Amino acid sequence: MLKSMTAYGSAESLKDNLECIVEIRSGNHRYREIVLRLPQQLQPFEEKVRSIVSSTVKRGRVEISIQIKDNGNKGLKLELNRPLVKAYIQVFKELNEELECRQAIDLSLFSQLKDIIIAKQDSIDLETVWPDLEDVINKALLSMESMRINEGRVLEKDFLKRLDKITRYINEIRSRPKVIIESYRDKLRQRIKELIKPIEINEDKIIQEVALMADRSDITEELIRLESHLEQFRNFINQDDVMGRRLDFLLQEMNREVNTMGSKAADSLVSRLVVEIKAELEKLREQIQNVE
Repeated sequence: MLKSMTAYGSAESLKDNLECIVEIRSGNHRYREIVLRLPQQLQPFEEKVRSIVSSTVKRGRVEISIQIKDNGNKGLKLELNRPLVKAYIQVFKELNEELECRQAIDLSLFSQLKDIIIAKQDSIDLETVWPDLEDVINKALLSMESMRINEGRVLEKDFLKRLDKITRYINEIRSRPKVIIESYRDKLRQRIKELIKPIEINEDKIIQEVALMADRSDITEELIRLESHLEQFRNFINQDDVMGRRLDFLLQEMNREVNTMGSKAADSLVSRLVVEIKAELEKLREQIQNVE
């Protein structure tokens, strides 16, 4: 079963005026990268959160935002940053002396200065918070996972449609060798008649030349390997595992076989079909970048 790497999930809970909000976004990445945005109070949970996410996401970039809000505002306190106030007062005194000014310091000025008054939240009971927070994280992951699976199903349908189209092109190519050889033999005879005086044509020489041409343009091995790769591709799609990188490798191998077929092609129709196959492989490659 394929899963997309691009998805979004969220969940929230409210208990005893403490609101937990979790948002998870995932996107394409060659490996697994987990980016956490936690409040300072929840930093001790970082490894636990990473472990939970790692058990679900095997590949991709995952950004997790967790917010804790005390809707009762019971734990909010205002504190005066005394060391900073004293430092400002000392600076003002030095300015008064330097400018020979005896103006009194206006205390209301301090309310306009940054970090003079600090709003602090009382520390929360981590043991009490964690069970609820873990439940919200799992719900957000479940929401994201559902989206990843649904998107994966869409990708799988598209992949199978393109694989079937490539198989039809391969079948058309398989029917061409006999036609190509006969056409080449007829053209060779015609050219000989046009280039030299009417003489008896040496059939053995023509057969030998046609055989060499058939050997040079033979793509049987490439077709067999390409069909084998297509079958592997279908098998990988049905496996319940991380398949993105394996599918990407298979596509590289398929492209290699198709390029060889194109270089050997001695027929305009085969060349056109090769171009069509390469176009489908490129579309597959673009989509696979989003598969876990």
